[in-house]
This record gives sequence, C-alpha cells and structure tokens, in this order.
Amino acid sequence: MAEAYCVKCKKKVTVSNPQKVKLKNGKPATKGSCPNCGTKVFRIGG
Repeated sequence: MAEAYCVKCKKKVTVSNPQKVKLKNGKPATKGSCPNCGTKVFRIGG
C-alpha cells in the first residue's frame, strides 16, 4: 500500500484510491486521498 503525508492531519497516511501517474519529466508518482479527512495527497516516486 502507498503511503503519503497528509498536510491537514499532519501525519503519514495510507492512500485511499491510489492512482499511478506520470509527471511531465517522466518520473512516476502516486496520487489519491486521505482516508481520515478526504484531502488529496500526493507522493513522488511511486
């Protein structure tokens, strides 16, 4: 499972609905939402 930092909760959370995306420079990233508050979270590098 992917983990990312939630700015609203101020802690690392497990990403709900993770989606693999590719940045403009070709690097991989993961985006999704925080399971606690629903805020969008983003992690570069997988």
